[in-house]
Amino acid sequence: MNRPDAPPAPATDTGPGADLRLAPIAAAAWLAMWVATSGIGWLPPVVAGVAALLAVLARVQRSWLLLAVAVVLAAAVLFGVVRHAERHSGLVSQVAHRGGAAVVEAELVGDPRPGRGHSDYAHARATVLRVGVAGEYRQVRSPVVLVLTGPDSRDLVGLPVGTRVQLRVRAAAPEPGDDVAAVLRSSGPVRVVAAPSPGLRLVERVRAGLREAVSDAPPAQRALVPALVLGDISAMPDDLRENFVRTGLTHLTAVSGANLTYLLVFLTVAARAIGVRGRWLQVVGIGAVVIFVALCRTEPSVLRAAAMGLVTVAALSVVGVPRAGAPRRGVRHLSMAVFTLVLIDPWLARSIGFVLSVTASAGIIVWSRGWTDALVGWLPRPVAEAIAVPLAAQLATQPVVTAISGEVSLVALVANALAGPAVGPATVLGFAAAGAGLLHPAPAGVFGFAAGWCAQVVVWVAELGAGFPGSAITFHGTTAALLWLVAVIAVAAPLVAPILRRRWAVLAIAVLLVVAVLRGPTPPGWPPPNWVLVACDVGQGDALAMRVAPDQILLVDTGADPLPLQQCLTELGVRRVPVLMLSHYHADHIGGLDAVAGMPVDLVLVSPLPSPAHDAADVAARYGDRTLIAGPGQRFDVGAARIEILGPNRVPASGTASDGESATENDASIGAIVEVDGVRVLLTGDLTADGQRRLARELGARRVDVVKVAHHGSADFDPHLYEAAAAPVAVISVGADNSYGHPAPSLIRTLNDRRMTVARTDQHGAVAIVRDADRVHVVARNP
Repeated sequence: MNRPDAPPAPATDTGPGADLRLAPIAAAAWLAMWVATSGIGWLPPVVAGVAALLAVLARVQRSWLLLAVAVVLAAAVLFGVVRHAERHSGLVSQVAHRGGAAVVEAELVGDPRPGRGHSDYAHARATVLRVGVAGEYRQVRSPVVLVLTGPDSRDLVGLPVGTRVQLRVRAAAPEPGDDVAAVLRSSGPVRVVAAPSPGLRLVERVRAGLREAVSDAPPAQRALVPALVLGDISAMPDDLRENFVRTGLTHLTAVSGANLTYLLVFLTVAARAIGVRGRWLQVVGIGAVVIFVALCRTEPSVLRAAAMGLVTVAALSVVGVPRAGAPRRGVRHLSMAVFTLVLIDPWLARSIGFVLSVTASAGIIVWSRGWTDALVGWLPRPVAEAIAVPLAAQLATQPVVTAISGEVSLVALVANALAGPAVGPATVLGFAAAGAGLLHPAPAGVFGFAAGWCAQVVVWVAELGAGFPGSAITFHGTTAALLWLVAVIAVAAPLVAPILRRRWAVLAIAVLLVVAVLRGPTPPGWPPPNWVLVACDVGQGDALAMRVAPDQILLVDTGADPLPLQQCLTELGVRRVPVLMLSHYHADHIGGLDAVAGMPVDLVLVSPLPSPAHDAADVAARYGDRTLIAGPGQRFDVGAARIEILGPNRVPASGTASDGESATENDASIGAIVEVDGVRVLLTGDLTADGQRRLARELGARRVDVVKVAHHGSADFDPHLYEAAAAPVAVISVGADNSYGHPAPSLIRTLNDRRMTVARTDQHGAVAIVRDADRVHVVARNP
C-alpha cells in the first residue's frame, strides 16, 4: 500500500509534453557520420538520395521537422565525407596504402601501453607532425597508432603524453572505419625529440601523484583507484577485469559519463550538506568538470564523457535548483549533445563507448524519474534512486553490452546499486590525492588511503557478484537475437513502473533472481544424462571435460578465464578432477586455472616445453610434485578413461614468431587419445600443420570417434590428420566473432568434405558428446 503522502505517479515515464523534436535530427546526424566514416564508397550517395526523397516528402506533407531531418542528413554526410577524405588522403595515408617505410616525428596523445602477455610489445596513439620519405621531410598532422616490437618497445612505455619522438616505421593502412590515418609499426630505436609542454607536464605530475599516493595500498586498490579516477586500467589484473565484466561494472573503469555523474552527484550532495545553494552549486559542478577533463585529458572519449555526464546530471536536477521540467528537457539536451559531438568528431558515431554513453543517458533521462517516484511509495527516496538509476541505465544499454560481451548479467543491477555509493567518494578522494601530491606526499597518502578503501568496497562487490554460478547468462549475439532482446526491452519498459509500485511484485522478482543467480541458468535437458565429453564454452580457448566417474572429470585445458569454466563445471556437477591435462602454456589454455582451485586435483599432465617461462613456473608453483611431463608412449587409467600420449615426439627449440605467438610452443602441445566409455577422442592442442603431420604419423591406423580440432580451427592445418583420424565428429572450441578468423573456411570445407559433424562452441555454446548404443552424437547447450 502506498503512503498517503507519496506523490502521484506520472501518466508516463517521460511525462506529458516530452520534447522529442531534436531526437530525429540528432539521429540523422549520427547516421550520416557513421556512413561517411565507414570507408564504404557507395553508402554516402545512397544516404544523399534518401535525404532528397525525405525533402520531397517534407514538401508534400508540409513538415518542417521532416525537412530539417533531410537537410541535416545531406549536410552531415557531405561534411563527414570531407573529413574522412582529409584524414585518409594525406602523405601518411599514401605511405600506408603502399606499405612503405618512413621516418616520422610524432607526439604521443595517449599513454603507451605494453602488450598484455608480451613484454616486447607496446602501442600508443600519436599524432604525426613530420614525416620523411626518401630523405624529403614534410610537415603533416595525422592521427596514428604506433606499434613497437622488440626490446626497444620498453623505451616507449612510461613516456608521458605530449612527448615528441622520432623513429623509423613501416606504415600500414588501418581497418575501414578506424579513426586513424595509419598504423605505424617499428622495432625501434625510439629517440625523444622534445618533452611535453609545461601544462601537460603538470597534468602528468598530478597523475603520477595519484599513483604514488596509492602505491602502498593492496594490489586491487592500487589498480582500481587510477582506473576509477583517470580511466587508467593498465595495472588492473585480468581476474579483476573479468569480475567487473561479469557484474556489469566495466563502465566504472573507463572514462565515462558514469564516472562524472557519480563525481558530480557526490560533490553537489556534499555541497548542499554544508549549505551551498543556487548558482554556487553550478560553480561546484562546472569546476568538477574542468578538473575531470584536465586530468583525464581532452581526448574525444573524455569530452564525450563530460558532455554525457553533464546532460545526465542536469536531467536528474542535482546541479542547481531542481525543476519539474528537467527530465523532459533532458531529451532535448541529450539530442543537442549528440548532434554537437558527432560534428566535432565524426568518428564518435562509430564508437561503442559513445553508444553506451548515449543509451545510458537516455535511459536515465526517460525512465529513472518515473521509476524513482514509483518506488518512493514504499522506499526512502535515496534507496529508490539507488535502484532506479542503475536499473534504467542497465536496461537501456543491455542490447549493446550483450552484443559486446555475449552475456546478460543478472547481478549488474544489484552490483551497481551497491558499488555506486562507494564510487563517488573513491573518485573525489582520488582527485584530492592527486592534487595534494603537488603539495606534500603526507596528505596525498591520507587521501589515497581513504580512496583505496572506498575502492575496496567496489572490489568486494565485483568479487562477490562474479562468484555466483548464475551471475551471467550466455547470450549469443546474432542480429536476430539482439533484435529480439531490443523488442523485449521495449515491451517491458512501460511495465516497470507499475511493477515497482507493488512491493510484493518487486520482492517476488528479487527472489526469482536470487534463485537464478545461486543456481545458475541451465537449459532443460542440460547436461544430457549420458554425456561422455563436454566442450565448455570458454570463448577463444580450450576446455574439455571428460567424465571418468560420477562428479569427476578429466579436464583438458581451462580456457583464458576462470568464470565461464566455473559455470560449465557447476552445470556438470563436477567436484573432483583426478587428471588435469594442460596441452601447452598459452593463456587461452591455462588462464582459467582458478576455476578448479577449490577442487581436488590428483595429477597434472603438462607440455615438455616450459614456455612461456612465467606461466610454466606458475603451474609448477600451484601443483608442485603433482605435475608430470607428458611424453609419447605414456598410458594412464583414470576411472572410466584410458589415456595414451602420442606426442609431442620431440621437444621443439624455444622461439617466438614475429606476431608475438610462438609456433614452437603450439607444436609442443600434448597430442593424445583418450577413450571414455568406448568413445575415442583425439586431442590436438594448438598444433600447427607441421605438428599435425607428426601426430598423424603417430596415430597410424588407429581410428577415433571424435577429434578436437587443432588451434581453434586455424587455417594452418594439415588435412591428412583429419583423413587419418576418420572421426565422424569434429569439435571446435572457438570464440564468437574472434579477431583471428577462426575457424577458417578452408578447414570447415575440409571437415564437410569428409562428412564430419562439426560442433562449434561459438555457434551453440557448450557442446556434449553423447554415446547412444553404437554411435555418438552431439547435443548443444544452445541449439
